[in-house]
Amino acid sequence: MTEDMTAALRAAKNGDKQAAETLVTENSGLIWSIARRFFGRGVDTDDLYQLGCVGFLKAIEGYDESYGTQFSTYAVPKISGEIRRFLRDDGAVKVSRGIKEQAQSIKAARCRLEQKLGREPTVSELSEETGLEPAEIAATETAVGPTESLQRETGDEGFTLEHILGDYGQEERLIERVALRETISRLPEREQRVISLRYFHSMTQDSAARVLGVSQVQVSRLEKRAVESLRQMLS
Repeated sequence: MTEDMTAALRAAKNGDKQAAETLVTENSGLIWSIARRFFGRGVDTDDLYQLGCVGFLKAIEGYDESYGTQFSTYAVPKISGEIRRFLRDDGAVKVSRGIKEQAQSIKAARCRLEQKLGREPTVSELSEETGLEPAEIAATETAVGPTESLQRETGDEGFTLEHILGDYGQEERLIERVALRETISRLPEREQRVISLRYFHSMTQDSAARVLGVSQVQVSRLEKRAVESLRQMLS
């Protein structure tokens, strides 16, 4: 490890934000190389990189040069560990067994119709085949689909979850994005599910209400309460 690297690590460890940002930039290749191992897990690639950056910053905080270990050797498990922890504890919506079974039924009907028609069936054709309403089919398939990025805009309001929670300062944006996900996991389960459906799955309040088996008004109330709680916990 070079003297400049050692000096930068010491400065960053002592609270020098500029030194920490420089180290992140200079080691972006290392962070990306680890983040790429987790591509295809239903998480936006930029989110994976930023999670890796958080792990890198935690490595800076915990690194002790007196042990004689190379910083990169110490940082790699910290970076991958941060990403693995998020994938494990993401707090994605918990889909009920009934919805999973319904999704399997829809999938089977879709396959039958594809073979029969020689093309992908329309929602109306799926509705006739399964006896389910088109909105119910859409809600079910969305509920069991992969989660979306926090930066995905909701279909009806056109804002991101990050935007509704406030505009972070440039220096703190990296940490705040992951702190947001961690804070969501502290909400009551029903509020977590509403946030997951609305912002991770980009569902309307009506569709979320169908998945949860409640009214649109109840979803609206749960969402407002959840957002307010997140604001307070992150302030």
